[in-house]
Amino acid sequence: MAAAPAYATAYSNTAVLVPRLHTTKPTVRCSALPYLPPRFSSTAFTASTKNFSESRRSSLLQVRASSSEDTSINTSELFTDLKEKWDAVENKSTVLLYGGGAIVAVWLSSVVVGAVNSVPLLPKIMELVGLGYTGWFVYRYLLFKSSRKELATDIEALKKKIAGTE
Repeated sequence: MAAAPAYATAYSNTAVLVPRLHTTKPTVRCSALPYLPPRFSSTAFTASTKNFSESRRSSLLQVRASSSEDTSINTSELFTDLKEKWDAVENKSTVLLYGGGAIVAVWLSSVVVGAVNSVPLLPKIMELVGLGYTGWFVYRYLLFKSSRKELATDIEALKKKIAGTE
């Protein structure tokens, strides 16, 4: 019991000397922790690094085009082409409905993939299933010449069925 007061009095007389940097505005300290110097602004460092890297990059990557073709896109021509195609569409409400449905389907599939990805071990199991199916598909349709011909005829039949020429 007597050791506790002796320990407290032994360390209560020691002082910690910490060098302080000069600051323009006074700071209020409400802690017994030592003073830490202010952080230097990292924006000046990153700006100088960025300028250096851009100047070096531009000096290293000076490339001149040797082709005389003009590859720039004429936006007014693009918009007039899109307007002509939109005006040629007869049933605009159906196109808008399908477009909205496609956007909702992409969003919904993103939500489902995010939910599946958050379950532990399930993404790895799904990867194994995908690798297994890919291996089976390669063995079944791509490895042998006769099976490649069968796949080609199946694809042509599907194209005809979709196009409505069958």
